[in-house]
Amino acid sequence: IHIQVFIFIMEAVQNLPAYQQQEFMKHLEQMQLKDSLCMYNNLVEKCFDGCVGSFRSKTLDKSEISCLENCAGRYIKMTQRVGLRFAEHQAMQQKKAADAAAAMSGGQ
Repeated sequence: IHIQVFIFIMEAVQNLPAYQQQEFMKHLEQMQLKDSLCMYNNLVEKCFDGCVGSFRSKTLDKSEISCLENCAGRYIKMTQRVGLRFAEHQAMQQKKAADAAAAMSGGQ
C-alpha cells in the first residue's frame, strides 16, 4: 500500500505548477538527506555498541577494528539489499498499474 500511495503522490506532483513541484522536490531531498543521516547514525551506534567494549586505550584494538569493519560492511550490504528489493517491488507495482490501465483503456 505504501508504494501505491507513493506512486499516487508522485503522479499528483506532476499536475502541480512548476514552482510547487520545485518546492516538493526540495522537501523530498531534505527528507532523503535526513533519512541518510539517520541510517548513518544507526550504523555508527549499532556497530560501536556491538564492537567497542572498553575505553582502556585512545585507539581501537585489532579485534575492535575488525568487528567494526565487518559490522559496517554487513549493515551497508543489508541496506543495499533492502533498497534493491524496494526498487523491484516498486517496478512490479508500476507494471501492474500500467497493465491495469492498459486493460481498462483497451476494454473501452
